[in-house]
Amino acid sequence: MTQKQFIYTLKLIPRLVDENNWTEKEESIVSDHFQALQELKMADKLIMAGRTLNMDETTFGIVILLADTEEDARTMMENDPAVKEGVMTAELFPYKIALLNENFLKLNQNA
Repeated sequence: MTQKQFIYTLKLIPRLVDENNWTEKEESIVSDHFQALQELKMADKLIMAGRTLNMDETTFGIVILLADTEEDARTMMENDPAVKEGVMTAELFPYKIALLNENFLKLNQNA
């Protein structure tokens, strides 16, 4: 079966847009979120993940996944610690990368 691509968007809950509202609990959850993404990468399920650098109500993150089915992708999204613990909300979409700059990783290895 050929795997399909999916993207999910992540948004901080409104209270956490202000960095002064973060506690050790939220920091720990986001650390777990990053670890979970690294595990998806090692399992060849993660294509890429990232976030905008602004810290206001427009900030968001994206995760692009490979999955056999939409249900599998939804399970990965819902098991993301940031989503599971309510620090971020997420929305899943079927997705297809149309263009990819294959030199990007080579050029940004040390960035």
